[in-house]
Amino acid sequence: MKMANSVNISQIQNQIVVVLRNSSVVVKAILVVVCLMYLLSFVGEPILNTLAITPGYIVPPNFRIWTYVTHGFLETHLWNVAADILTLVVCGKLIEPLWGALEMLLFFGVANVGVGLVSAVWYLTVYVATSNITYLFDVHIHGLSGYIACIAVALKQTMGDYDLINTSFLKLRIKQLPMLVLLWSVIMAVTGLSSGVYPVMTTAGIFVSWIYLRFYQKQSDNSRGDMSDTFTFASFFPDKVQPPIAILANTVHSGLVKARVCKKQVRKYDVGAPSSITISLPGSDPNDAERRRQLALRALNERLSRVEEQASWPSMDDQQPPATTTATTTSTTTVDSTVGKNNSKSGSDSEGQSGMETHLAIEDETGDETVESD
Repeated sequence: MKMANSVNISQIQNQIVVVLRNSSVVVKAILVVVCLMYLLSFVGEPILNTLAITPGYIVPPNFRIWTYVTHGFLETHLWNVAADILTLVVCGKLIEPLWGALEMLLFFGVANVGVGLVSAVWYLTVYVATSNITYLFDVHIHGLSGYIACIAVALKQTMGDYDLINTSFLKLRIKQLPMLVLLWSVIMAVTGLSSGVYPVMTTAGIFVSWIYLRFYQKQSDNSRGDMSDTFTFASFFPDKVQPPIAILANTVHSGLVKARVCKKQVRKYDVGAPSSITISLPGSDPNDAERRRQLALRALNERLSRVEEQASWPSMDDQQPPATTTATTTSTTTVDSTVGKNNSKSGSDSEGQSGMETHLAIEDETGDETVESD
């Protein structure tokens, strides 16, 4: 058992090394900066006040706006650094090949700054509502917990229908990953294993990444966002509560469109007809259709492979050699006996025919002699 565990750990380490080796400069640079910031965190409170977002210091007269960039790289616990490394490894293996290094860097910047901004505004709002000064100067927003939530949303968008866990007792899909990350951050905060800021950052990361990917990310066809039905805001929640959430989300979106804060998204695609007609429907995305086609092909291949395994027949040569030999021997014996009988019958007929020919020959000779004597 110990040898098997050691082999599995060594395989995982080798895979991580291979992924990091094949990753772009963006992923490697983020990893290096996170590790360096973790070493700096041992300095203590001065580093937190300088590099982390403190809500009371981002407003005048301090106005430390650089912390919106630096706060994401600062981690104070080793397990948080390990989670960051794992997240970046997932980025380098699954998301970066689809988006490219430049889009990956842009997404990291939007997620990092957006999470810091939303979290700081939240704590400023709580301070205004409660007049509790601890929300201004005792709260430090730092780490990549918000970015982890952003990556979970990106995985939901790109491969949400894939299975995360598929057992007889539990079945989870990647589309449920954002809420699982949020639940995990709440559990860690309640048990005291992490800061109470992490659930706020995780929630902010889900909102920021969904807004960016839904409305603003540039696609390969020069369109913006992903308006597919599988990436609505209600799709983050269980099926039973999706209808009321969808009504609320659609109402808010309609209000923002009327206020000209958001634009109404319309997707165009060519149905492949010979005519030049182009159908325009809201919420139809060619990229989403391609993803669904790939998933359907994958499911079909899996079903066909299972059917082939179940319907595979045993080889007659491997499982029934004695019966085949007996049948062959029997058939050979039958054929030989039949041939023998036929040969015997043919021999008898031949002998009779030969005797008849001999008798006729004698009669002919006798007849000839008789004629000659006459």
